[in-house]
Amino acid sequence: MKVALLGATKGMGRALARLMAERGDRLFLMGRSSDELERSARDLECRGAKGTVKTAFCDLLKPETFGNALDCAQRELDALETVVVTAGLFGTQEQLESDQEQAARVLTADYTNTVLFCEEVRRRLIARGGGTLCVLSSVAGDRGRKPVILYGSAKAGLSHYLEGLDHKFRASGLKTVCVKPGFVKTGMTAGLKPPPFACNPQDVAPRILRAVDRGTPLVYVPPIWRYVMWVIRHLPRFVMRRIGF
Repeated sequence: MKVALLGATKGMGRALARLMAERGDRLFLMGRSSDELERSARDLECRGAKGTVKTAFCDLLKPETFGNALDCAQRELDALETVVVTAGLFGTQEQLESDQEQAARVLTADYTNTVLFCEEVRRRLIARGGGTLCVLSSVAGDRGRKPVILYGSAKAGLSHYLEGLDHKFRASGLKTVCVKPGFVKTGMTAGLKPPPFACNPQDVAPRILRAVDRGTPLVYVPPIWRYVMWVIRHLPRFVMRRIGF
């Protein structure tokens, strides 16, 4: 498989890229830190990635970088078959409420600019007859909740966008995979108290890879979160106002 990844230098993206490398996939990395990209590229080559792992600068806060990065990926891979987006920003509700600039960055990166990046991908994949777009959203978008009002709203919008893509373009060959992780112990969540069912990137990467291979439209990782969020979505508002979850 030929895969371009945005955000594969850390966390779940790195764990997923390593699994792809170990089975011999051909990979291309996009991100905003040249040092991290180079370290990750060499790491993936050592783990079995096919050929030389090339990289390109791409920053979710700079939409003008999207087109060139994808053009480079398309050129280096010979064909753009699969694109995985795991990049994103995070802030606690308290941080985002008190810092308007940080809130703007998180909302812009996690919704508006991720959608704009995906639109660039969509056009390219459909032009070649189809392909797979896998994007990490979050269970935070399944219901408006006190601890993740702002972050969750961005992920809710992203999840709805990805579902719409699947409805409209699956028949045209575009396989859209929306991944909704629960709490995963990464640099993004460092310092936060892990809730029940918290896991590590290595625990969820195999399930994400299976979803990419199969073109599964929606996957919760770990799977228990599908049932947890089903309950949360069906709780009455007066209960949601009283609980802290």
